[in-house]
Amino acid sequence: MKELVVTSPPTRGVAGGGRLGYAHVPLAMVRKRDAANQGGTRAPVLLIHGFGQNRYAWHLPSRSLVNYLARAGFDVFNLDLRGHGRSRHLGARRSRGVEDYVHEDLPSAVEEVRALSGDRPVWLVGHSLGGLVSYAAAPSLAGAVAGIASIGSPYHFTRGSFSLGAIALFLRALAMTRVRVPNAGIAVNSIGGVLRTVRRFAESPIYPLPLRGWHAGALEPHVLDEHLRLAFDKAGVAELTDMFQWASQKRFGGPERDYVERFEKLDLPLLVVAGANDDLAPPPSVRPAFDRSTTHDKTYRTMPLGHIDLLVGRDAPVLTWPLLGSWLGRRAA
Repeated sequence: MKELVVTSPPTRGVAGGGRLGYAHVPLAMVRKRDAANQGGTRAPVLLIHGFGQNRYAWHLPSRSLVNYLARAGFDVFNLDLRGHGRSRHLGARRSRGVEDYVHEDLPSAVEEVRALSGDRPVWLVGHSLGGLVSYAAAPSLAGAVAGIASIGSPYHFTRGSFSLGAIALFLRALAMTRVRVPNAGIAVNSIGGVLRTVRRFAESPIYPLPLRGWHAGALEPHVLDEHLRLAFDKAGVAELTDMFQWASQKRFGGPERDYVERFEKLDLPLLVVAGANDDLAPPPSVRPAFDRSTTHDKTYRTMPLGHIDLLVGRDAPVLTWPLLGSWLGRRAA
């Protein structure tokens, strides 16, 4: 069973220091459930995509984690953050930074999911930046969140990547000049188009760029083509700047926010998954979320996959998906 959900204006403020009475931004979610399941769903699950992506990161025509979770009995909500996918078409313009996702988008989506799914606590599953947004938002949603699963989410962004570290140094030097960088749009979908054109070259040993997003040979050509065509979306300079600023401050969220302290004190089930072949979020950048969390129930796994491969790679259905499904199933029970 599939339906389009659009978030309603919030009826509750955001706890823990969020903005009360913020202007409503309509967000789109695709909800999927197994129509054959007459006994009700096991638990509501909210999927949060990463930087410059959209809901198709979780659901391709050829390979769909959404369908896998729905068949496993979960009530699955696949969110387009503001400025992405259907939410952009509804008028939700690009974010002014990651905090828009933390303080507005996730609380609004969680409230809508609970209203539609029996007011049950929601399981947050985030990929890449979506995992960081989940870390930051969950402490303010006490009682509304059941647990967090992050996949390829760099808690210490740029750690373990020389190339990303070099970009962070450049942006830090630029910031010292006090040059104001406008929040221009980034056409990530155009980058996807270029990668589709040069896919064979991008997977060859002579490809010069150390940042690709997938491990060579880990996705069948038609699946990679679908992902680059459908899941690559748009983004804003501000959210990218936020991530590199966190890297320069060597802490998720930076010193001006207590995201780190509040997340690390949070006592909710936590699953952290890293890709051993991930060139955007290598394990040294992902694992600190697990190491520093003080929750009584935490799990860490490393898969022999890349950033995109973790979700839709050839081996994802036998590695990442069953891990996530069984982890959710045991705790939802």
